[in-house]
Amino acid sequence: MSSDQPYDDQPEEQAEGSDTLYERVSLIVDRGQEPMRLDKFLTARIEGASRNKVQQSIESGRVLVNNKKVQANHKIKPGEEIVVYSDKEVHAEEIIPEQMPLNIVYEDDEVMIVNKPVGLVVHPASGNYTGTLVNGIAWYLLQQNSHLTTAELPRYGLVHRIDKNTSGLMVLAKTGKAVASLARQFFDHTVHRQYVALVWGDVENDSGTIRAHVGRHRRFRKLFDAYPDGDYGKEAVSHYKVLERFGYVTLVQCELETGRTHQIRVHMQHIGHPLFNDELYGGDKIVKGTVFTKYRQFVENAFAICPRHALHAKTIGFIHPKTRQEVRFDSELPEDMRLVIEKWRDYSKATRKSL
Repeated sequence: MSSDQPYDDQPEEQAEGSDTLYERVSLIVDRGQEPMRLDKFLTARIEGASRNKVQQSIESGRVLVNNKKVQANHKIKPGEEIVVYSDKEVHAEEIIPEQMPLNIVYEDDEVMIVNKPVGLVVHPASGNYTGTLVNGIAWYLLQQNSHLTTAELPRYGLVHRIDKNTSGLMVLAKTGKAVASLARQFFDHTVHRQYVALVWGDVENDSGTIRAHVGRHRRFRKLFDAYPDGDYGKEAVSHYKVLERFGYVTLVQCELETGRTHQIRVHMQHIGHPLFNDELYGGDKIVKGTVFTKYRQFVENAFAICPRHALHAKTIGFIHPKTRQEVRFDSELPEDMRLVIEKWRDYSKATRKSL
């Protein structure tokens, strides 16, 4: 089903922990509305929605009436609130299964936790139908269900995404029930997500909260920008805590309350601390420190060790769709970030000794 909210599909730079993969339509039944089947009502009210697609959404639990799951033949009443979570996935028959190494941290009948490496695009999109994480997942599931075709695979899907050059943990849903449960948790901002980032500069406060809307840059459409007055973009909230200080750079932990495209990257740039080696947001040059030959060479060597923005999705926690128990998963920093952090730590120690 289509939503009346915009959705930016980005094959190269995918949404950082994005909550926008599953948008929602919220409707309040008019006072004068006569009783009508829910599926018929939604087909008439949502542009581009077919009766069959509406019924599938209701059956999979992506439609709630007064915060409860109902049947397609539910008779709507005036004043009822209907919430529809729209499914923006590429259809299964459009996905080309491809064998690739997958770091699967956990898997059961409902969910799969994958530790995504740097450089891997998450989701097929226009002009980018192969070589993505979803292509690899399709191949993996076909090995478990060799008697099925791609279109007949058990339902699976993304409920959030992370950038191509961000590493770390993602949760994928394997059933309609899991899709509905996780999509709702992401939309309600109840999923626990912690990232680790190396940022330029000595962050002034040991912890803090950044509140600034995030939206498309008004001039450069590939970029996003922070709008603190809130008149543009979507509400975005990031909490940060300093883990270690190295003088010219700082290691921070970022916890997302919302998940907007490039949120951490935009928010940290907004407070004057772009991510180390972030080419889109000004972190791929010397931001702090005197530019003399020896220091410049050190920074260039550090860029070579970590040739991407230094950001890793370290922890993810949520309520399991089936057990209804809270689960949490953690991951180690990838080698490029671990090595560049160690390089800065050694440089910081050597600098202090020379003072």
